[in-house]
Amino acid sequence: MSQPIKFGTDGWRAVIGDDYTFANLDKVALATARHYKKHKKIRNGIVIGYDARFMSKEFAEVVAATFANNGIKVKLSDSIATTPAISLLTKMEKAAAGIVITASHNPSKWNGFEIKGEFGGPAFPETVEKVEKELAKILKLKKLPPQKKSFKQLLEKGTISYISMKQRYLDDLMTKLDFNLIKNSGIRILYDVMHGAGQGVLNDVLPNVARLRDEYNPSFGGTNPEPIALNLQTLMRRVKDEGFHIGIATDGDADRIGAVDEFGNFVDSQRIFALLLKYLVEQKGQTGDVVKTFSVTTMVDKLCAKYGLKMHETPIGFKYVCRLMTEHDVLIGGEESGGLGTKIHLPERDGIFLGLLLCEMMATRQKSLSYLVQELMDEFGQHEFKRIDKHMTEKEKVAIMKKYKKGVKEIAGFRVLDRKNLDGYKFFLEGGGWVLVRASGTEPLIRFYAEAESQEKCDALLEAVTAKP
Repeated sequence: MSQPIKFGTDGWRAVIGDDYTFANLDKVALATARHYKKHKKIRNGIVIGYDARFMSKEFAEVVAATFANNGIKVKLSDSIATTPAISLLTKMEKAAAGIVITASHNPSKWNGFEIKGEFGGPAFPETVEKVEKELAKILKLKKLPPQKKSFKQLLEKGTISYISMKQRYLDDLMTKLDFNLIKNSGIRILYDVMHGAGQGVLNDVLPNVARLRDEYNPSFGGTNPEPIALNLQTLMRRVKDEGFHIGIATDGDADRIGAVDEFGNFVDSQRIFALLLKYLVEQKGQTGDVVKTFSVTTMVDKLCAKYGLKMHETPIGFKYVCRLMTEHDVLIGGEESGGLGTKIHLPERDGIFLGLLLCEMMATRQKSLSYLVQELMDEFGQHEFKRIDKHMTEKEKVAIMKKYKKGVKEIAGFRVLDRKNLDGYKFFLEGGGWVLVRASGTEPLIRFYAEAESQEKCDALLEAVTAKP
């Protein structure tokens, strides 16, 4: 059954051929164009790019034609592009906005539409709300205004022009990262592209990078392009067996990261956040506020206390982090699901940049990734984290959320000491650790999160909270 077009945490996403159709995309693009026609930078046009999903290029061309037929100049990527590259080019071109055709880490049958602000990060919620108001008006129309010119005609006229993003993105990274240090360090890197938009990006710049799943495959080889341990078994095995020093993985649009140490152990984004915060302060001499979303590790709190840095906590969704990064002097901000932004780059997630920053950290410290992780644990105590996503019926979802909204006194035998309701329901437990129960903003499921001093305790906590009420 068709669902109403609704923007979630990261834009509009839907199943290709079901709700994600050329007709619906045209409506979303028209609503966005009508909003941005009033923007102060609209004379600079907008930037549009697309990921490696099925028909993303064709979908991007439809969006480009809709904007151009509404009198807005379009700079369209000439090939598959990562979301952070599109955000960067939006900022570099001083465009009014960027549009990304992507469903990020969602399964291959999905596609999406994301809006980027002129500052090079996710559009603010109030901007998206204004687009949704325009969309509501359009959905009431019996017929859309006819497209005056075809994509080809608009290209010939120059209202749409192609822009090459990859080299400009790499040139920018080279001003922010020490590529020579990484090259000369002897660090052997295995990069798992997961058949995503990161394909081909690092081919020519770092000779010490080997690549996995770097070819075009819109089905993502049958795996969801999300850089979590479950989806990175080949990367983990090969890093260990073939003597690589680090494995890096990025998701479908290359804005999120996962990492693997030299022993084949998965290093999640909670640890990556803490590692990079420590590196930016201690080795690069950076200062500033820190922003974390509601599901991020308490290791970040402890690091902020150590360095005397102000910490902000936001609802889940990088758009909330991005806003604070544009309003305050923020050193680093991020979320549990693999997305981090830093002031030395963009108010945007960028998996490739973060992976290279990890390599720079290893080269600067002259230490292995496993050593650097253990160093954190030795100082701040063991922190283990686990998340479970459970698809369920609407009835089950309502029952679970109702139970935790009401509150519980204990979870898995551990007394609840405190709770926060910033985004979902988070319970802080006796003896340390916490549990978060939250309905997804982009998918039909509930996410359950746990952090504790051991994986066994995380498992026990999650088993308790996922039990049927």
